[in-house]
Amino acid sequence: MRLKVLSAIDSFKGCLTSAEANEAAAKGLKETCPDADVECYTVSDGGEGFLEAMQPDEIVTCHVHDALMRGCDAAFGIKNGKAIIEVAKAIGLTMVEPENRNPLVATSYGVGELVAHALRRGCKEFIIGLGGVATSDCGLGMLKALKREWQTQANKLWYEPFDTAWLRKIKLTLATDVKNPLYGPDGAAHVFAPQKGADADMIEKLDRRAKTFAAMAAKHQGRDCANAPGAGAAGGLGYAFMEFMDAKVESGADLVLQASGFDEALNASEKPQFVVTGEGSADAQTLMGKLPSIILKHCKAMDIPVILVAGHIKDRDQLLEAGFEKVIDINAGLEMGHAMDKDVASQRIENAMHLK
Repeated sequence: MRLKVLSAIDSFKGCLTSAEANEAAAKGLKETCPDADVECYTVSDGGEGFLEAMQPDEIVTCHVHDALMRGCDAAFGIKNGKAIIEVAKAIGLTMVEPENRNPLVATSYGVGELVAHALRRGCKEFIIGLGGVATSDCGLGMLKALKREWQTQANKLWYEPFDTAWLRKIKLTLATDVKNPLYGPDGAAHVFAPQKGADADMIEKLDRRAKTFAAMAAKHQGRDCANAPGAGAAGGLGYAFMEFMDAKVESGADLVLQASGFDEALNASEKPQFVVTGEGSADAQTLMGKLPSIILKHCKAMDIPVILVAGHIKDRDQLLEAGFEKVIDINAGLEMGHAMDKDVASQRIENAMHLK
């Protein structure tokens, strides 16, 4: 019987896209078994690669502002009349040079512009992928951009109070597997801001800012979504969408696996012998709802083995105990500087797939 394998590897941030990682895995598998049938699926849990993974019917390009308010080109998708937005297309961390990263000044304004562009195209329903952003502004920038759109559409003057009820006419689904609240020890600032360039002092300032904004918004809105699971996603954008726009949260990985056809392939008459998944760095946190763990859950239900590959592995025993058939550190013994090279990473994934 011919070997059938599904490859669904998440992006290696700052190094390989999901498609590139899958291509390398498929190449390695075919070098060992030339007749292998390897099906590749671009995947994401809401962050980098979400737009492409959702396979929209149309991709619309537009001009917006990045996290530092520099003009940039971005894109959103339309699928069955719904707008598909990946917030990282406008305010992605990888769009900001490491030396310029500062979450105290970074803004989500560009996300509001993406939403406004989609509204002008007639979209009333949105699926928004949260993750991979350079911001930690609780969605304030996004709200400012939408206020400007409301002023334009409703012919309002700049000083008139923003009627946020207008926002609740939009139906939003947030695609994320982040469960963190807006503020506190597990909030957006403490957990995610360090990777965006924040030092200890910045983190405390960002956390206080989030808490203050949530208190003010609660008085105005008559409710408080700051502790809702996912409020801390994408630097607090999750909170703003929930608090002001009644957004609902769904697993980004589940949405992608369904939209991409991965789930359908698992249930095909000719089931795969095994599945390959992975991400840049895998550890115990991987089991807390990250994409490889969602894939593992789907595959375990079908009794299909899963191989995990990553650029860095920690907590190997926990990953194996969770059910992964194999856990492969593609960069074992390699210096980090070399590991982040795209060609090196591709070759390492390819070599890792020379399975015996």
